[in-house]
Amino acid sequence: MATYRRETRVPAPIEKVWEFHATIDGLRALTPAWMNLRIDAIEGPDGAPAPDELRKGSRIRMSMRPFGIGPRQRWESRIIEREPDGGPVEGSAYFVDDMVGGPFRRWVHTHSFYADGGETRLVDTVEYRLPFGPFGDATAPFAKVGFEGMFRDRHRRTRERFSH
Repeated sequence: MATYRRETRVPAPIEKVWEFHATIDGLRALTPAWMNLRIDAIEGPDGAPAPDELRKGSRIRMSMRPFGIGPRQRWESRIIEREPDGGPVEGSAYFVDDMVGGPFRRWVHTHSFYADGGETRLVDTVEYRLPFGPFGDATAPFAKVGFEGMFRDRHRRTRERFSH
């Protein structure tokens, strides 16, 4: 499986960066406008609609239409792991979402946060498999070019949000 990774330093304490990323408003704020994101439904782990915080078991049904081209791409994501305090490393937190239904054969996105003084190291790691079987596997390294713009923008938006 191919992997994409991006890391950046955010000028804010881990608690504030975590809190922002742990909500659907964070997802909306971090998704570039050119993705044309539409959130269709959010369900908490207990089945309740529109929870305030995304917890383990939460599901998000959304669609995207990058650059307004082609049909909307449906995507369902669920939070499969979530550790808000004391993750695998002291002073860290993380959550993992995977794609239940969507355009990839596999998509597992780990959002990691590491306290570093009064700042936070934010690390996004995506393990993925493209559609189209062996052809998708052979072209997977080139998909990183497409991911780069989106994640660079997400990290820039996060830094700007906390740079005030």
